[in-house]
Amino acid sequence: MGERIGFIGLGIMGGGMAANLLGAGFDVTVWNRTPAKSEALGAKGAKRAASPRAVAEASDIVLVCVSDTPDVREVIFGEEGVARGAREGMLVVDHSTIAPGETKRIAEELRGRGVRFVDAPVSGGSEGAAKGTLSIMAGGEAEDIERAMPCFNAMGKAVTHVGPAGAGQLVKAVNQTLVVGTTLAMAEAFLLAEAGGLDLRKTLDAVKDGAAGSWMLSNRGPQILDRDFRPGFTIDLLQKDLRLVLETADELGVPLPGTALIFQLYRTLQRAGDGDRGNHGLVLALERLAGFEVGAGGNE
Repeated sequence: MGERIGFIGLGIMGGGMAANLLGAGFDVTVWNRTPAKSEALGAKGAKRAASPRAVAEASDIVLVCVSDTPDVREVIFGEEGVARGAREGMLVVDHSTIAPGETKRIAEELRGRGVRFVDAPVSGGSEGAAKGTLSIMAGGEAEDIERAMPCFNAMGKAVTHVGPAGAGQLVKAVNQTLVVGTTLAMAEAFLLAEAGGLDLRKTLDAVKDGAAGSWMLSNRGPQILDRDFRPGFTIDLLQKDLRLVLETADELGVPLPGTALIFQLYRTLQRAGDGDRGNHGLVLALERLAGFEVGAGGNE
């Protein structure tokens, strides 16, 4: 498949993404902070490296998918980071969700070392990561994105070059604002339907393909009705994203009152020990305010 690929970060998203690269026939070297997570990929043919530096030494393109800004900086610029093993002309692609401003600084630092950089955060949940149907929003130079396209096409179904370095992260902030707003509307709608005595599944069927339809409603709505709060994306991780959204909005002077409210509702769930649940668990916060549960006869 040509260029050798490195993948760093095999969590809820990265594991599926790396598996799809292997499935597409790429030569893949992986590293994860918890080594056990790389064992399954090793069994599928991935090479397992001892450090991010070793991944870089064995790769031409290095993809990163870790939790937060400090994690990205550590795996790239730490003592055993990618930059220590990078060669001039290598391409680093960051699929993590981090601060747009910090992304620009990382791009500049790598450029000073002769290393190319693209920020390419993703959307589509763990299902999209596993199925290779992610949406990828890429920031950087056109030639670098073109170079990464074979990888992107193995992991996603929609790839959009949205602007220079940092633009991908800003678009991801827009994406997460839409995700949580939709989630709040979905939770409120189910509470209304429950209180009014409607058949919740028939109600969902009636609205999901109309103007109110969305990916979140079609994929997470049935999970709410099943009381299935296993994570496609955890509340804890989404709260990190919302912190970045609100910090970016503050820097830009943009009021986001709805997003700020949702951040606080998620905070109540974290305080209650629900941070490891799926982000559609937002409905739990509203249920506690309402005094009844969706699917539990709230109108009675």
